[in-house]
Amino acid sequence: MTRINDIQKLTDNRFLNLYRLDAQFRDGSRNPYYAASRRRTVDTIKARTHDNNPDGVVMFGVYGPQKDRVVLIRQFRYPIDGYVYEFPAGLVEPGENAREAGIREMFEETGLTFTPREGNAFCRPFFTSVGMTDESCAMVYGYCQGVPTSANQEGTEDIQVVLADRAECRRILKEENVAIMCAYHLMHFLASAGDPLDFLEEGK
Repeated sequence: MTRINDIQKLTDNRFLNLYRLDAQFRDGSRNPYYAASRRRTVDTIKARTHDNNPDGVVMFGVYGPQKDRVVLIRQFRYPIDGYVYEFPAGLVEPGENAREAGIREMFEETGLTFTPREGNAFCRPFFTSVGMTDESCAMVYGYCQGVPTSANQEGTEDIQVVLADRAECRRILKEENVAIMCAYHLMHFLASAGDPLDFLEEGK
C-alpha cells in the first residue's frame, strides 16, 4: 500500500522549503521522496492536512474595450537563468481570498486595475507541479484597465508588462519560454471569439 510514514523538514526559508518524505511504495519498498512546499511546518504541509487552500493566485486578465488583448508578464526566473512569459501571479497573504489577492498582485506587478469576473465557476485551487511540490494556485479571471507600470514592483523583481493581442500570443507560443498554465490559456484565447471569458458562465 502506498503511503507516507514520516516527514522531515530540511530547510527553513521564508517562501519555500524542502521536505523529505519517508515513502512506502505499492510494492512495499521504501525510499525518501523529496518535495517542496510553501508551508512552514510539517504539520501544515498538504501531505499532512490534505487540504487544498491556495498558496498562490494566477490572473488571466483581459485588456481593452474589444477584449482582444491579454495581460502577460515577461519575468526573469532564476531556475532557468532566463526570461519566461507568464500571467501575473503571486502568493495569497493571510486573511486574503483569491480574488482579493488577484486584485492586489495585478496592481503590484503591472500597475493595472483588475476587476474579477462575477460567477467564476473555476476560481478554485489547482495543483501546479505536483510531482515536486504541494503548491496549488487559484486562477482568477477578469478585466484590466489603466496604464502599465513597473513602479509598484519589488526591487528583486525583473518584470516587463506585455499587452498581447492574438498575433503576439501566437508568436510567443511558437518562439518564447512560456509557463505551462499560461500556454494552455493562450491557446484557449487564440481559439475564442468575442469575450474570451464567456466560457466561465455555467452551461457554456
